Amino acid sequence: MRPRSTVFAALTTTITIGLAGCGQQAATQSPARDQGLSVTTVVPQADPAARWADAYCGAVSGLVRTLAALPAVDPSTPQQASRTAGDLLSSVVGGLDRSLAGLTALGAPPVPAADGGREDVIGQFTEIRTQAENARRRVDAVHGDASATKEALGEARATLDRIDALDYLRGLKDVPALEAAQERAPSCRQLDQPPG
Repeated sequence: MRPRSTVFAALTTTITIGLAGCGQQAATQSPARDQGLSVTTVVPQADPAARWADAYCGAVSGLVRTLAALPAVDPSTPQQASRTAGDLLSSVVGGLDRSLAGLTALGAPPVPAADGGREDVIGQFTEIRTQAENARRRVDAVHGDASATKEALGEARATLDRIDALDYLRGLKDVPALEAAQERAPSCRQLDQPPG
């Protein structure tokens, strides 16, 4: 599942413009809209699998909300491209940190031997967080050098592409009881809705 593909298409296009257009006039881009991931429905206490799935999706939605509101990259100058790409990557790191904290605090699911999916997603998020932080540092380090900025922006785009390829619900799909529970979890249903 990729609930944010349309937002990522806009972001990778913006970074591509940054790669091709350092030193050109900044393109106007409308900000990404929030996808309305707030959930007010409560999962019954008698359904621990659905409560766990709901908390899992709530943790993942922290990243999704962050990505929906990422700042645009301004390619007007190498300095602006570096600064705004650094801001974008800092936001990505922050969103990953929030989701990782939620997934870690969640603990193992109430289904025997079913924690491999959550642990795998934590591992993927951790690797991508490291990649995003490294790209952010590189973007900051090349501040002002047009050629090096383009290369650093390529690393930033690779990070975003990797996030776009994530299956946010992988931690639930591999376990039939959790996959069924996600259907009863309001946060999961909200996460699965296409952007509106």
